[in-house]
Amino acid sequence: MAYYYSEPSHTFAEYLLVPGYSSAECIPANVSLKTPLVKYRKGVEEPAISMNIPMVSAIMQAVSDDKMAIALAKEGGVSFIYGSQTVEQQAEMIRRVKNYKAGFVTSDSNLRPDQTLADVLELKERLGHSTVAVTADGTATGKLLGIVTSRDYRISRMSPDEKVETFMTPLEKLITAPEGTSLKEANDIIWDHKLNALPIVKADGSLSSFVFRKDYDQHKENPLELLDADKRYIVGAGINTRDYETRVPALVEAGVDVLCIDSSEGFSEWQARTIAYIREKYGDTVKVGAGNVVDGEGFRFLAEAGADFIKIGIGGGSICITRETKGIGRGQATAVIEVTKARDEYFKETGIYVPICSDGGIVLDYHITLALAMGCDFCMLGRYFSRFDESPTNKVMVNGNYMKEYWGEGSARARNWQRYDMGGAAKLSFVEGVDCYVPYAGSLHDNVALTLSKVRSTMCNCGALSIPELQDKAKLTLVSSVSIIEGGAHDVVVKDQTQSR
Repeated sequence: MAYYYSEPSHTFAEYLLVPGYSSAECIPANVSLKTPLVKYRKGVEEPAISMNIPMVSAIMQAVSDDKMAIALAKEGGVSFIYGSQTVEQQAEMIRRVKNYKAGFVTSDSNLRPDQTLADVLELKERLGHSTVAVTADGTATGKLLGIVTSRDYRISRMSPDEKVETFMTPLEKLITAPEGTSLKEANDIIWDHKLNALPIVKADGSLSSFVFRKDYDQHKENPLELLDADKRYIVGAGINTRDYETRVPALVEAGVDVLCIDSSEGFSEWQARTIAYIREKYGDTVKVGAGNVVDGEGFRFLAEAGADFIKIGIGGGSICITRETKGIGRGQATAVIEVTKARDEYFKETGIYVPICSDGGIVLDYHITLALAMGCDFCMLGRYFSRFDESPTNKVMVNGNYMKEYWGEGSARARNWQRYDMGGAAKLSFVEGVDCYVPYAGSLHDNVALTLSKVRSTMCNCGALSIPELQDKAKLTLVSSVSIIEGGAHDVVVKDQTQSR
């Protein structure tokens, strides 16, 4: 006879935090969101890798590439660059993150001189950048011929067919700096000459990077940026249980800081084999997370297999239809609560603290705080990060609104059969994810700052100044469907915001 759970599983939206006593010290500025990323002997040693914020970006084509990894590391979190690409492509993304110098930006808006104003406008519309490099071959590393900014053209007085070379600011009129210039020296040049952008040029005349005036202030605003011992950004990568013997060495050689097995269901021999290979070849020097699981038994299996952190969640992502297609999964809140209990029991037995990650089910910002209060150490988010400028997808206009493309790794578009592999045919037999749009939300920096300000404020309401203190003091209550309605605006006519200004 099948085993039946006595209670239904619940989602984050079914819970609220009950406020606790807040001392005068409980102000958001005093809250620390530092959290461990990998296992360690709690009370004896410090984690090999900790994060300054409890957020990581999902292992998805539509979310995590090198650009996202750099942007999130600046805020104190970690991106796991997607593995559903060739080993060489993924390793190259890792290298770009590790070789990135804070403040030196590789140009992603580039045109040839024979292209047109229409191309400039299309590039600006698609990427949102007003500075366009003009290079001989239209690449980010081609010979620099000039730049185009919004001051170089007037749409109302120029033809869309006008060539870039006729209105660009040519190289001889630009102030540039040679490769090897320090960031301080570059910023001094920018301020001395009142520039918005300074091209960094190699000895052969090719473009190396840009330093932007706006990044000076942003760099000062990122005191939580996550760096390794060599002052390089920390970056993660997704792997699968099929080609790990080829992929893992290439990623390690490229400088990856932490790996994570990307699988829809982690309670399997395939994951144990993958972890065993990494431990045999690298010992504990290579960190690897595993998952996903939704109960204590699954957690125990992966912890004993040697996972450095464990992901929780099956079927809760906004683009995931695993529950619909296969009837497999569990409410995310219940899964987090049960796995937390298993994690704490494992710690009492072994002295090893294995961090857990809530993956999926985050719809509203406060769900992050709930997940942390329930016991997880950090959250993995896909839809959340897919909305930002830094995600690798296109920004498109849909019914008069800007949207970003977003698709699941189990969708026909991703064709990531390895993520759903159970040792059978090397193909995606049916889809477990959808292809969709999400509302465009602007920059990652602005949105993450707002989200975390809400998390810190709620923690203060609970009398907590750290994540462990929140987990110790939190009081949670289930809510009824009627009280959920009560929690939002109700029994009023909400004014249209555009009319109320």
